This record gives sequence, structure tokens and C-alpha cells, in this order.
Amino acid sequence: MTERRPLAVSVGDPAGVGPEVAARAALELAETERVLLFGDARRLERLVQEGGGRAARVLPEQAARLARGDVGLVDVGPVPDEAVHVRAPSASGGAAQLAALDAAIACVRSGYARALVTGPTSKAAIALAGVSFIGQTEHLARAAGLADDDVTMMFLGPRLRVALVTTHVSVRKVADEIRPERVERAIVHLSQALARLGAGRDGADCVIVVTGLNPHASEAGLFGNEEAERIEPGVRRGEARATGGGLRFVVRGPIAAEAALRDAAAGRADGVVAMIHDQATIASKLVDWGNAANVTWGLPFVRTSVDHGVAYDAAARGDASSDGMLAAVRMATELTRGEP
Repeated sequence: MTERRPLAVSVGDPAGVGPEVAARAALELAETERVLLFGDARRLERLVQEGGGRAARVLPEQAARLARGDVGLVDVGPVPDEAVHVRAPSASGGAAQLAALDAAIACVRSGYARALVTGPTSKAAIALAGVSFIGQTEHLARAAGLADDDVTMMFLGPRLRVALVTTHVSVRKVADEIRPERVERAIVHLSQALARLGAGRDGADCVIVVTGLNPHASEAGLFGNEEAERIEPGVRRGEARATGGGLRFVVRGPIAAEAALRDAAAGRADGVVAMIHDQATIASKLVDWGNAANVTWGLPFVRTSVDHGVAYDAAARGDASSDGMLAAVRMATELTRGEP
């Protein structure tokens, strides 16, 4: 068992697959990692036992007492049966998942855990609970005292590593949300993540490609001016500031999104900066499904997450794959390599 601080895992929506896949992932790693699951301890204990493992209820500061093979459970309160069996968003389910998330954040911020791993949440359920919530990425930034623009959402997988300039915003509004400083921030954060993950260690330049917003990256202005006025200045500024591990970064773009993502998936680029949410997620889920992690960069701690949603249908069937949660936990371990 590692002597390092544990990983704090918030299990997400109790009606979805989060508790099930979190318990299975924790069991798989229990011999080598201390893992704390935040949620309804009674239900999580049952899931761990059904998987053939042992669970121990602890407070975050007691994680060092976990025996080899035990899964730590931090109780944040009971979840009503109806909030689980409804397999749909509910107010009580929204309150429960937010309580687990906030407790896990507090654990990491207090130094009891070295990284945060989050299960899938339902924005609709949290809204039913009366809380304004547009996403875990933004919630985490605000919990850390940062602005939304201080952090970057990324999807990091074995074939594709993508950082987003904008996140949860409607397509109708997205063009106005793209600004040079946001492009710059995404480039800089991606450069740091790539360096942490060992890109460019063979001495070659580390290549980041930046997508356009419009078809064909606007075809020299025929389809819009965002590339020339908003993206290109950010590319120049981002390349000047890209840093990490003593690497030299070459930043190309903006180029057509499909070309940028294809180059990266084929190994001709180390990472991609995408303008909008679905440019990144569609490509990531096509080429790295089950093996990529959602990562928030710019926080004062490491945060990773599954790259999928609550999947109420799979939760109802009981056949959810834990691959995405395992990828998130392993990415948290990789990004905290060398930390106590």
C-alpha cells in the first residue's frame, strides 16, 4: 500500500452509474492506492461488499489508518431510496451529489488527499435542488477562489489530448465567448499538462495545434472573422508563454478542426486546443472512449473525472463499465507522481 495521501473520489449522482463504478475502481486499486469514496456510506459499503471487498468508514484525516485492501468511505449523509431508484434527476439526488462533491473538495483543499476524482453529476438534478450549477469545472474554480477563466477543461487520453477554450455555453453564444486571452490560457495550460505527462522527452519539439471555429477555419475570412480577430492573436501569445519541463513548444493554427484532431490522433501533434465543447468531446470519445480522463487544469490541486455522464439507463441495468473511472483514477495518480 502506498504511503502517499489518498485520492478523494466524489461518487456523483446516486441515481446514475457513479457510485457503482467508483466502488469497482476503488476495489481494483485498493492494494496499491488509498482511495476515499465520498457519498452515502451505507450504500457504498454494500457496493464494495458486493464486489468482494472490504470497506472502512473514516474521516478524511484518518485515511492513514486504512489497511491494505480496504476502501475508505466518508459519509456525507443518507440518500433516500427514491432518489436512487428513480434513475432520473431529482432534488434529493442533486443535493446528495453536490454534498459529496463539496466534501471531497474540502478534503483535498485541507491537504488530507492529494487529488480529487469526480464521478458524473447531473446538472439538472442539482438545479432541482435549487443550486445554480453549470458544471463541475466551473464549480471547482469558484470553490478554489478562482474565476471560471482561470481554469481549463481538458480531455487527456492515450491518443488524443485536448484543451477547451470554452466549455458549457450554447452554440448560439460561443463565438462571442472566444477571446485571445482564453485561447492563450488554454495553450499555456495544455503545455503544462503535456510536460507533466512526459511529452517531448525524446528531445523533439512539443507540437500543439489550435482549431478554428468556423468551417475550414473560415477559409481566409469567407466564413467569419473569429480566426483572424480572436484566435490568431491568442495563438501567438500562447506560443510565447507555453512552458513546462524545459520543452520547446511549437503552436500551429488556427486550422480546420477536423485536420487538427486527425493530426493529433495520428501522432503528428502532441495536443489540440479546441474552441468549443463538442469539438473536443466528440473526437475524444470516438478515439479514446473509456481511456480518457476529464481534467481541470489551473486549480491549486489535481482534479480528474470520468469522461461520461450519469447514464441512468446503464445504472438501471447494472451493467455500467468502470473503465472511465479507472482511467480518471489512474490519470490522477500519474499527475501526482512524486507527491506525498
